[in-house]
Amino acid sequence: MEGTEVPSSYTMNKQVVNQLVSEALSENNSLFLIDLTLHQDNRIVVQVDGEHGVSLKECIRISRYIENNLDKEIEDYGLEVTTPDIADPIKDVRQYHKNLQRTLLITLKDSTKVEGVLAQITEHGIVLESKVREPKPIGKGKVTVIKNIEVAFENIEKAIVKIIF
Repeated sequence: MEGTEVPSSYTMNKQVVNQLVSEALSENNSLFLIDLTLHQDNRIVVQVDGEHGVSLKECIRISRYIENNLDKEIEDYGLEVTTPDIADPIKDVRQYHKNLQRTLLITLKDSTKVEGVLAQITEHGIVLESKVREPKPIGKGKVTVIKNIEVAFENIEKAIVKIIF
């Protein structure tokens, strides 16, 4: 999980908050945790996503569940339950499923960039359909062909959904 590391004297217990988030998410199996950050100013930021998106109603339900199980009298905190921004990189394998048939821009760990339409998700990676220009088999010039590019999850540094208007 990303976020600010907090000193050991910090009183808010991340495991307790994580457990509450897990319990709240268990009521809707299409939802999953993307990030949980506890800031030094006792601000809790929970980022969730869903296979079919996340409604405002679900964010409110998750927030209320956490609030009802943390005692504000003992611990003063702020709570924010959000969803990923469209420009945020994909952080969880389940996010690929909701982005099938969308164009992704992938940065590999060797800094190579690959772009294509997300055609398939496998157990170990993804398959992008990419249009490439290749020399014609006969004669001069080039022809556009569609290539399937297999990318292992372990080789992906960053994956972003490309916004096309």
